Order: sequence, then structure tokens, then C-alpha cells
Amino acid sequence: MVRAGTPNRTSRWSAGCYHLPVLKIGLTGGIACGKSFVLNEFRRLGVHCIDADEVAHRVILPGEPAFREIVEQFGDRILGDDSAIDRTKLGAAVFGDERQRQRLNGIVHPRIHQELDRRLVRLQEEAGSEPVLAMVDAALMVETGSYRKYDYVVVVSCRPRQQLERLLGRGGLTRPEAQARIDAQMPIEEKVRFADFVIDNRGDRDRTRVRTREVHRQLLKLAR
Repeated sequence: MVRAGTPNRTSRWSAGCYHLPVLKIGLTGGIACGKSFVLNEFRRLGVHCIDADEVAHRVILPGEPAFREIVEQFGDRILGDDSAIDRTKLGAAVFGDERQRQRLNGIVHPRIHQELDRRLVRLQEEAGSEPVLAMVDAALMVETGSYRKYDYVVVVSCRPRQQLERLLGRGGLTRPEAQARIDAQMPIEEKVRFADFVIDNRGDRDRTRVRTREVHRQLLKLAR
């Protein structure tokens, strides 16, 4: 169900000269809330899905403009043995330092949005006569304000305790480190306020699949 009280926004993809039947959907949620699982379920249902994290990997590769700027800002210490940016080292350099994190975001986010825009425009141009659902998965969509460019926003949620335990279950982080990564994002209960649709991932995967199919049916109706 579409949630009441959603902040007012105008999608630049559904306004102006764009009239082809493509509905632009933003998918977001907190770290370890199950967003990737939900994205894969939407993909199985035929939704055109774009993973912003995959785009973020691409725009910082050697030879890309963001690569040179990041190395100039943070130094060779964030490079791996292959001379590419080691995302773990880069993350360690900015976590807990808001000023450095903002500098990194200022370099990377514009490049990510440019690539997302390019892919969405291409999908728009290739659309036929049937409605198409295009979904972009981005963890910081609300924090950066980019949620405003989408026609609808879907938020995947779970309980804060589950979020922490699921993140710890991935391995490689201590409890304080995991909590710091969660705290670096907007609290999930606040992020839900920006949602048109919420997929509650507190239960088992079958329950999440059912809710995802429900949201998919409603989005198809809106696209038509």
C-alpha cells in the first residue's frame, strides 16, 4: 500500500519531455536489512534492476576520473597490491571522520549519479509499448536526497537488533565496528518515513518474498 504522508517530490524522469512507459523506482534501506535479497526478488519478477554499489565499484576503477581524485585526496595508502583502490582501506580512512567522508562523497556521488542517469535514459529510449519498471538500489538514497528523482521509493526494513546481528554474521567486523557502520546511516525507522512502499524483512524469506510480490503488483498497476 502506498504510504500516506510521503514527502512531496517531483521525478524529473516522469516530467517534461519524458513520456515513455517507464516507472522509476528507488530501492533503499539500512545496511544488512536485506535490500540485496529484495532486489534479486524484483529482478526475478522481471524488473530492470541497477545496483548503485556495482556502479560505485565501476566509477573508482583505475583510469576513471574519480580514481585519480581519490588517490590525490587520500594517498597511496588506500591502494591494494594490484594498484587499484582497496575499498576496505578506503572505508577505514573515512569511517569516524565526517570531514573525510564528505570529501569522498563529493568525489564519488556525482559520478555515480551520472552513470545511473545514463542507464535510465538508455532504458527509457529502448522502452516499447508495455510498461517497464526500472529499479535503482542505493543505500544512501535518502541521505543524499537522490530519492527525489524517482517516481516511487521502496524501503526494506528490519529491527535494529536484527540489523546488527546480520551485519556481524557476515564476518570481518567487531561489534563496535558494525555498530559504527549502522550509525553512519540514517536510522531505519526514520528512513521509512520517506517510503511509498515498505518491505518488512523481520521475518523469514518466504514472508519477504510474498510482500515483494505484493509491492510488484501494485507498481505494475501504477505503471499502467
